[in-house]
Amino acid sequence: MLISKGNIVFRRLTHSDIELVRKHRNSNDVSQFMEFKEIITPEMQEKWFKTIDNTYNLYFIIEYKGEKIGLINGRDIDWDNNAMETGIFIWDKNYLNTHIPMIAVLIFGELGVMTFGLTAYARILKSNHRAKRYNKLLGFKICEGQEEKENQLYKMTKETYISKSKFIRGAFLKLIGNDDTILEFEEHDNLNGFAEFFFNKLNNGSIAKIDDRNGLKTLYFKSQ
Repeated sequence: MLISKGNIVFRRLTHSDIELVRKHRNSNDVSQFMEFKEIITPEMQEKWFKTIDNTYNLYFIIEYKGEKIGLINGRDIDWDNNAMETGIFIWDKNYLNTHIPMIAVLIFGELGVMTFGLTAYARILKSNHRAKRYNKLLGFKICEGQEEKENQLYKMTKETYISKSKFIRGAFLKLIGNDDTILEFEEHDNLNGFAEFFFNKLNNGSIAKIDDRNGLKTLYFKSQ
């Protein structure tokens, strides 16, 4: 499964990339902002991947201009109650303090919140002021009873996303043009049932166009 807009591509995490993710997740630049700070071993990473390689978890490698720069996810998706927990980390320092992370989050939000209709939750360390600032701009609000906790839970609904992020969505998405957001299903998505599952979960009213070539669907979405 691929999601793309302009020069940004989300490529669904496969086994071939889990060692790359482990290496960067273990770096101090990333782990300092995580609740779990212990070194992750290859065995731990293998076990973790087996628990997230399913329809309840969507982990994507973020690529910018062909370079793998980070990871973004919607995990523990509750399809019955339309909720997920989200997260992102950028390991390429060349893009860490640029507009790219925010655009990646906005693209993910357009699909997860607007197209799949999911309420998003995020856990942010109390000391991670940059992440709190970004998430509040998007419409995340701290949940009740979380103010004194170290790993705080935030919530964003479709309504708060639309109202809080309207200006920033317009400004940031202009930076990458008016290209459609594209979701491409690959051959293995058809074989393992992922394509059918996720297509049936979509808000079809948000789809601008569907290409179907030899049973492989490519969906085009206009920014909302």
